[in-house]
Amino acid sequence: MGKGGEDYGKREMITSRPTAHPVVFPAWAKDIQECEKHYQVNKKWGLSSAEVENRRKIYGYNELEKHEGQSLWSLILEQFNDTLVRILLVAAVVSFVLAWYDGEEGGEMEITAFVEPLVIFLILIVNAVVGVWQENNAEKALEALKEIQSEQATVIRDGVKIPNLPAKELVPGDIIELKVGDKVPADMRVLELVSSTLRVEQGSLTGESEAVNKTSKLVSEDADIQGKRSMVFAGTTVVNGNCFCLVTQIGMETEIGKVHTQIHVAAQSEEDTPLKKKLNEFGEVLTMIIGVVCVFVWLINVKYFLSWEFVDGWPRNFKFSFEKCTYYFEIAVALAVAAIPEGLPAVITTCLALGTRKMAQKNALVRKLPSVETLGCTTVICSDKTGTLTTNQMAVAKLVAMGGDAGRLRSFTVDGTTYNPSDGKIHDWPSGGMDANLQTIAKIAAICNDAGVTHSDNKFVAHGMPTEAAIKVLVENMGLPKGSHSSGSAGSNVLRCCQWWNEYEHRIATLEFDRDRKSMGVIVNSKSGRRSLLVKGAVENLLERSSKMQLCDGSVVPLDQNSRNLVSCALQDMSSGQLRCLGFAYKDELPKFETYDGSDDHPAHDHLLNPSNYSSIESNLTFVGLVGLRDPPRAEVHQAIVDCKAAGIRVMVITGDNKDTAEAICREIGVFRPTEDISSKSLTGKEFMELLDKKAHLRQSGGLLFSRAEPRHKQEISCGKSYLSGIELFIILYCFAQVIGLYVGMATVGIFIIWYTHGSFLGIDLSGDGHTLVTYSQLANWGQCSSWKNFTVSPFTAGTQVFSFENNPCDYFQGGKVKAMTLSLSVLVAIEMFNSLNALSEDGSLLTMPPWVNPWLLLAMSVSFGLHFLILYVPFLAQVFGIVPLSFNEWLLVLSVAFPVILIDEILKFIGRSTSGIQSSRQRPLKPKSE
Repeated sequence: MGKGGEDYGKREMITSRPTAHPVVFPAWAKDIQECEKHYQVNKKWGLSSAEVENRRKIYGYNELEKHEGQSLWSLILEQFNDTLVRILLVAAVVSFVLAWYDGEEGGEMEITAFVEPLVIFLILIVNAVVGVWQENNAEKALEALKEIQSEQATVIRDGVKIPNLPAKELVPGDIIELKVGDKVPADMRVLELVSSTLRVEQGSLTGESEAVNKTSKLVSEDADIQGKRSMVFAGTTVVNGNCFCLVTQIGMETEIGKVHTQIHVAAQSEEDTPLKKKLNEFGEVLTMIIGVVCVFVWLINVKYFLSWEFVDGWPRNFKFSFEKCTYYFEIAVALAVAAIPEGLPAVITTCLALGTRKMAQKNALVRKLPSVETLGCTTVICSDKTGTLTTNQMAVAKLVAMGGDAGRLRSFTVDGTTYNPSDGKIHDWPSGGMDANLQTIAKIAAICNDAGVTHSDNKFVAHGMPTEAAIKVLVENMGLPKGSHSSGSAGSNVLRCCQWWNEYEHRIATLEFDRDRKSMGVIVNSKSGRRSLLVKGAVENLLERSSKMQLCDGSVVPLDQNSRNLVSCALQDMSSGQLRCLGFAYKDELPKFETYDGSDDHPAHDHLLNPSNYSSIESNLTFVGLVGLRDPPRAEVHQAIVDCKAAGIRVMVITGDNKDTAEAICREIGVFRPTEDISSKSLTGKEFMELLDKKAHLRQSGGLLFSRAEPRHKQEISCGKSYLSGIELFIILYCFAQVIGLYVGMATVGIFIIWYTHGSFLGIDLSGDGHTLVTYSQLANWGQCSSWKNFTVSPFTAGTQVFSFENNPCDYFQGGKVKAMTLSLSVLVAIEMFNSLNALSEDGSLLTMPPWVNPWLLLAMSVSFGLHFLILYVPFLAQVFGIVPLSFNEWLLVLSVAFPVILIDEILKFIGRSTSGIQSSRQRPLKPKSE
């Protein structure tokens, strides 16, 4: 670079400075010199302190915007943005005013008059508290997205390396050093690799299941996120290597910042859920009906407070009693209050809150409480692949070892989907234990490996490269050589077999992996003092550098062309099944390292300092075997896909992984049939965006797959209402309910109403639409009227007969109005309890779905009856509620009157099954709750 270039960053004032939001400079497609020139910086010197301050005035701080959330008061008001709740609020106010008016007129205030308005107010308060608590907790949890950002960075400024600088202080043009384990603080262009390789885990952004190799070489300008190998993105993690990078985008301009923006935009465009719309409609209809009934009741009693005489055909001498008019108006209002299902909003809120709790146990965060019910309206599920349909934990699926002679190979199928060593099993394993060839494979896999697995909080967590961790788990499944014993206790180390091998042969030097060799090697010193080289890497490369092979008995023979072809065929077979393959080899003849002990002053040490010597060291190898790895599907996913199809729900898979791997997984889990032609159903995100008729593509029957999808593609597919007549998702992910019910996944967390923080596909439960709840609540509340005093019900006529309660008293009502009210209340309570049993199933009979399938319902019924007994038989409470105790015979009467509600519902269910063709045997069994 010329002298002018050397001065970039040193000058206090720069006459030409980038604007705050220029056209995006494609740094990934420009060479290093062009990038330095554009950002006016020298990678050796960095920016000057003055220039940093100037750029901060333009670009601001490197942090995600803090969008002002809803205030507590607005959250509270939002809970009353419901027709039923508003009706209930008006009813409570009117009821309270009437009770106060009666007390003023009667000269004393009785607490019994205020019981109903107070109970309604209490219900509204509880309903609001539950809703505010749930949504407030969810909004706080969304702040976890910001934890993806790095907190500190190592920066070069004024020619000085500054460690642990707060990442928020970075500006475009800063030079950053990244090392293993660092979280990338901003979107950056890779300038220089210090190590031979650089690998970054960017699955949180793209959904890729494996760490991605990065390079300083430019790539195509129209490359997608996955293809920008010369860029590292904010929020991703360095898992291997060391490099220097140039900051290109910060804050909201980064890729993760764009996701944050999508979340905010999505939150502003949320719609009412189907249940809320239906309940609002129900509230409006109920209001109209109640209004008509109340006016009718008031009008039929007009003669009692308004009278007149007809004189010459015209009404004259009007007489009006304001007191009686008010009284009958009070009766009409009391009837209206009784007809309103005051328990319905609270019951719905409680049920939805219980639903959010169950979903939280499955790592699903619900931002908006009504979004829970939309799962029952789901007709399309958009799911991420990595970590949702799959475990996001690499596992060995196949092990290929050498046979008894040069013309044979042995193949072992390996089960297991996690990093739990006890989770897997190797099929057809030799009954006599490991032979010499298998022991060599285990030794190489255990020692030529930098990964680890730990157990904490009942989880097995991998540290380092996922593929290496999976290979160590394989070693644990293989066990130890016959007669060997681990020195560690069962609980001291989950990788006890690997520990044994590392104690058996001690590693003294490492030949790091690089892109050219595509292999990693370690020099070990055995207990016998012999030095040997253990190598693992790409199978093709190891075959090229191998001249011998080890047979199962440990003997070494030349690696002839026939054996090479056998290994190549095995490799091709595993690769076609979308397995990632790694080979194993070793070398015993190391003349330069016969006395090497790892010390810096040994002559061989200088030979290891130059990576260009690694290829010659890793030559003339002895090939021993290979393994095939993959990110396996979750065990429960296949059945979940079957259940979705049976329920008429389509499944769309949206992943950042490559197309071939995604297609193989989709065929395996049942999204596509094994032999189905999916050429029109499997597209990359870029191909989908180029379609002229996206709507037609999304409306295809059956499953769809979108691979290599960027966050913007995922939002376009999931949230595109112009394509899908209404959508609900998951934060990931919105739920706009009629076509897309859900998006399940972890990549690009932050777009939706229901957020799966760890995305198991089985977290989805096909729930009902909840309309039996409304029916139950209607029946439970209908007919509860607080004041029937002086209401005209007798005498009445039937034909020529005149009946009067005064002449024909009813025995059970001789105790007066209080006894009658108590009996009526008890009948309603019993009917409600029996009707709750009817609500166990919409169509299933209690004979096929007995009450004890849901013990929590029986417990709730017992508590309800217990509370009713409490107000009946505790004198103070009986006085407050204005009721009296009932005798045993009176309880028999109550139960006999209430029980027919079960018989009536059984008849209706039978008619429903007969007319709709739904057999009760097909009812999905109700599982007991586990809370």
